[in-house]
Amino acid sequence: MSLYLEIPELHSAFPFRTFINDGWEIVYPHWHKEIEVIYCLTGRVKLGAFGEIFELAEGEIFFFPSGEPHFFLASPDSKRIVFQFDLRFFYEQNNRVASDRTLLQLFDETPNYSQQWPLTAQKNLNRLLREIFNCHEEKNEGWQYGVTGLLTQFIYALYQLPKKPNVKQNTAKENLKSRETLELLDQIFEYVEANFDSPITLAAAAKQVGFSQTYFSRFFKQKVGLPFSQYLKEYRIEQAKFLLATEQLPMSDVAAKAGFANVKTFHHVFKKTVGCAPLQYQKQLT
Repeated sequence: MSLYLEIPELHSAFPFRTFINDGWEIVYPHWHKEIEVIYCLTGRVKLGAFGEIFELAEGEIFFFPSGEPHFFLASPDSKRIVFQFDLRFFYEQNNRVASDRTLLQLFDETPNYSQQWPLTAQKNLNRLLREIFNCHEEKNEGWQYGVTGLLTQFIYALYQLPKKPNVKQNTAKENLKSRETLELLDQIFEYVEANFDSPITLAAAAKQVGFSQTYFSRFFKQKVGLPFSQYLKEYRIEQAKFLLATEQLPMSDVAAKAGFANVKTFHHVFKKTVGCAPLQYQKQLT
């Protein structure tokens, strides 16, 4: 699987949607022309964009400009509200004053992460996103007008934020480099997803992308924010947690299906990572 173009299913007359995603699964590197805004509802959400990894806390916001490649790492026990909309939603050609920045410029030049916004702006934009989501979910008469008005307020609030320092336009070369990096990460993520329940060595993972072990280790830690061995361990733990939450299996089967060599290793790693034994974790869910 390579970096892919996602085409959100938006109504042509009302190109907007919002929904909740949980953090169990990885979302592979992709891009789309629509703006995407992420609101961390619970837990901590890990996402990748602009060559970095960000970890959103509850109430924090992050947005992806049109065409910006991004992905999500497994973020267990988290939920995020996703907002996606096409810029034609705002009829910019009729509403924008010539001296204003275009909406594309706005989303390119505004800091993407709410940690970089003034506190008053964080609170205001946080409130607006919650109101947009609630208006959309409640579906009261005239809800489309409510969403339109609130989303327009959201755009206006972004215009009031300071610009990114030293904003530079992406060159074709920089864009290509970003896409190539995401293609490589995609190959690695897909390899882990397909083989996590079998032994995976650093050498085997490096071979998937044609790197030496040393370069692969450095590349992965730089781009994902943690060593490959830790990423693999955490991925297997998340698979184990999913099995514990959804199936009644002997612990030996859970360990094997999650990719651990034996029950003893599984028990030790799970308790060290999660803070309780697997069986205790399972009982807490019932």
